[in-house]
Order: sequence, then structure tokens, then C-alpha cells
Amino acid sequence: MLYILFILGFVILLFGANLLVDGASSLGKKMSLSPIVIGFTIVALGTSLPELFINIFASARGETDLAITNVLGSNIMNTMFIIGAAAFIFPIKPDRKTINTLIPISLVSALALGILANFGLFGFGKENSINRIEGFILIGFLIGYLYYSWRYSKTEKDILSGQTIREFSVGRSVLLVMGGIAGLYFGGNWVVKGAIFIAGEFGISKALIGITIVAVATSLPELITSVVAATKKNSGMALGNALGSNIFNVFLVLGISSIIKPLPFSNNLNFDVGMVIASNLIIFLFIFIGKGKRISKTEGVSLMVLYLVYVGWLVVRN
Repeated sequence: MLYILFILGFVILLFGANLLVDGASSLGKKMSLSPIVIGFTIVALGTSLPELFINIFASARGETDLAITNVLGSNIMNTMFIIGAAAFIFPIKPDRKTINTLIPISLVSALALGILANFGLFGFGKENSINRIEGFILIGFLIGYLYYSWRYSKTEKDILSGQTIREFSVGRSVLLVMGGIAGLYFGGNWVVKGAIFIAGEFGISKALIGITIVAVATSLPELITSVVAATKKNSGMALGNALGSNIFNVFLVLGISSIIKPLPFSNNLNFDVGMVIASNLIIFLFIFIGKGKRISKTEGVSLMVLYLVYVGWLVVRN
């Protein structure tokens, strides 16, 4: 039964996130919020809602390994496999917003994660963890990112990267929001319960479940969006969505998770944190050092191969 709930939980989770974004965006439009505000809050948040609700339930249950590895795995999947797949379909030529904002801030978020999680190594505590104070620091980074993005985007025409905002009646918008929250609540709860059950049933670590199965499933919206965008020769949108999701995963998802319950950090996960940082550096190098400030098909294939090698190594390690 829990196997069915685990799979069904992912479906409901992703569906709920979509409902909430549609309803909240419609309400925002009716309240005369600018596309800038809607784009960099509601729409951007939508890509990280599945990770957020899974982590809320995982943190509340004390499953801190699952909470941390869900974010690590999702960010590595976004940066390596999803961006790689998009570039393989059609070379990525990022727009100015992505180059000036998303790429550097995504790298900063990865570095911030590595530093905050390892404060114990620098003598700032008895053990490595992301505590409540550091959680509030991450939320502060998020607020700074949103403000910077808002200021920068005032000069940009393509605020939503080609996404449109559908407008519904107030009543229907409220129902969509309520239905979305309900879907996220039940879906997130079932996914966490299922992950714990599967880990116990097969004798594998919850960290491995979090960094592979859970992370891949929560990244499905980004994967589908990116593949569709690439087939329409709009791979730049895929890059922007993936990096934007990475930023929200670290600043928002881990920030809220650690405020709910401090997240002890195992030194064994430093390799995975290193992969998050390395994958961001690779994207940075491909674009700023390679020819034409783009990610080619060959580079896209190399990113996907690196991701598959990494997942294979995870299985062997665990």
C-alpha cells in the first residue's frame, strides 16, 4: 500500500504545485501585482514547492538526512542532467538576465550551502549542521535575491521567460489555491512516509533515497519544461528555470527546513555538496570561457554522462 501512496504522492504533489501557482498568479494579476512581482515570487516558487513540502514533513519527522539530500540531489539533477539534456536537444544561448543574475547567484547559493553546513569544521560549533540562525540567514539571502531580481528586471522585457499568466474568477482562483495546498500537504506526507518505508524494506539509507529517487521525481516539472522548451529552440528558458529552482531550493527550502528543525550535516555529504558547487562551476566555465557564451550539444552530453556516473557512484557508495 505504501508503494502506491509513494508514487501517488509524487503525482498529487506535482499537480498541487501547478494548481497553487495558477491560482496564486491569477489572484496576483487581479490584485494588479506587476508581472515582475508575480514572476519572481509565485512562478519561481512553484518549481520548488514539491521539495519544500517534502522537506517540511521530513524535518517535522526528524528525517533530516532526507531533507538535506532531497535538495542536494535535486540541484545536481537540475544543473547536470536537465541542463545537459536541453543543450543536447538545442545548444543553450543564455539571455542577459541569466548571465548577470542566475548563474552567479546559483553559484553563491551552492557556496553558501557548503560553508553554512560545515561551520563546525571552522570551529563555530560542536558539530556540522544547518541550525535555525543559519536558516534565517538563508531566508535573508532569498529576500536579497528577490529584491535584486526585481530591480534588475525593471529594465527587462521578458520577465516571465515566455510564461503567460492565466486569469480566473476570484472564486475559482481561491479554490485552485486551496486545492493546491491540499495536494501539496497530502502528496508531501505520502512521499516522506513512502521513502522511509522503502529505505527500511530494502535496507538502504534514506540519504540515498532522498538524493536519487525523491530528488529525480521532484525535478520532473523542470525536466519536462526544459525538454519542451529545447524542442522549441528556447533552451535558454531551460537554463533559467533550472538555475532559478536551484536558488530557491537552497535559500527557501533548506532555510525553512532548518528553522523547523536544525539539520545535522554528515561529513559524508560533503562530496555531494562538492558536486553541487562543481556543477555550477562547470556551467559558469562553459558559458564564460567557451566559444560564443553558450552550452553546446557536446557539452550537454558531457553533463548528462557526469550525472549518470555520479548516480552510479552513489549506488556503490551506499
